[in-house]
Amino acid sequence: MPTGADYIESVRKYAPNASEACVGKIVRHLGIALQSRDASLVSATDKIELERVREKWLKRKLALEGDDASLDVAIDEICETMKGDRNKCRVVFYYLLAEKFGKLDTL
Repeated sequence: MPTGADYIESVRKYAPNASEACVGKIVRHLGIALQSRDASLVSATDKIELERVREKWLKRKLALEGDDASLDVAIDEICETMKGDRNKCRVVFYYLLAEKFGKLDTL
């Protein structure tokens, strides 16, 4: 089973001061999904995938109550930030969203 240490360098590419403990919490939250290559990546071009990120991560896990349009803007910003990565690691994507909304301490 992967740990935060397995992902910390990938996260630090975008968030140099990333907390390994926070990364570890995201890894534990994702659990077995990280064992599947498809599930471990976020498809920035798949509308259904991005809706899932909004509903399951932003609304459910991070308890954000913003309207869908504003949450989608934030997701689009992370897609833009990571546009240089052909494969967008879900752990990195989720960390950047949590950081953007100031929710790292609630993980």
